[in-house]
Amino acid sequence: MSVRELVVLGTASQVPTRHRNHNGYLLRWDGEGLLFDPGEGTQRQMLRAGVAAHDLNRLCVTHFHGDHSLGLAGVIQRINLDRVPHPVTAHYPASGQRFFDRLRYSTAYRETVRLRQEPVAADGVLAETPAYTLQARLLSHPVEAFGYRLVEPDARRMLPDRLAAHGIAGPDVGRLQREGELRGVRLDEVSEVRRGQRFAFVMDTRLCDGVHALAEGADLLVIESTFLDEDVRLATEHGHLTAGQAAKVAVEAGVRHLVLTHFSQRYSDPSLFERQARDAGFTGELTVARDLMRVPVPKRR
Repeated sequence: MSVRELVVLGTASQVPTRHRNHNGYLLRWDGEGLLFDPGEGTQRQMLRAGVAAHDLNRLCVTHFHGDHSLGLAGVIQRINLDRVPHPVTAHYPASGQRFFDRLRYSTAYRETVRLRQEPVAADGVLAETPAYTLQARLLSHPVEAFGYRLVEPDARRMLPDRLAAHGIAGPDVGRLQREGELRGVRLDEVSEVRRGQRFAFVMDTRLCDGVHALAEGADLLVIESTFLDEDVRLATEHGHLTAGQAAKVAVEAGVRHLVLTHFSQRYSDPSLFERQARDAGFTGELTVARDLMRVPVPKRR
């Protein structure tokens, strides 16, 4: 059975709290797992959330600030300790290669798994699989940062009433799908486009073109909202977003489910983030992330 969900491992920003671990987000996409921004303590949060090293296929790091990357050392060593049977691919800003190398080899351990390094140097496609295309876009932060976007290929949805009208049933349906035409009936006459699902992951950044490009049409958008709107000057100065800014991006992009995360330790009331997101005009499904929660990818339209 396919599962598409976000497992939230940590939601703090630079300073963790008693209730919020440093960042960590696992996207389960059918049989694959993409781990985004493993901050310090991610390995333990994985244990608490029921996530195993065997679940990981890709490690995606937006940038090399500690709250987004210090957990790499433990996660990589755990992958090797557990002898994960498949290759694991790591994506991260190419400008931070020295940081990745230091984290990967921070202590002695036995390498048993093939870890493929595929650093990100510019906007573009990072991987194409039958299940999705993984893309990256440059963000605006004091250090080089990239956001990630996963897009499922479009497919076709068969329309039973039109199939029946043309007398097509049983094995002939599959034949029509494979060949595109059957007894003079074209596939597009008895089907419609089923839009592929889209997931976007936007971490530390000011407003910029990359934020909007990543969020466009996302079914599930995970986006930082480090500050509340009254601290917008601080947000801009330090390369972050406010709750209202994140929500406005979601409104303009037509996002279906918005997940706010990466909260500054200065705020103790998470409901304020939801209130400001609603005040900014977002009317879709909204989640203020908590550690160890699970968020399903919305069902296809």
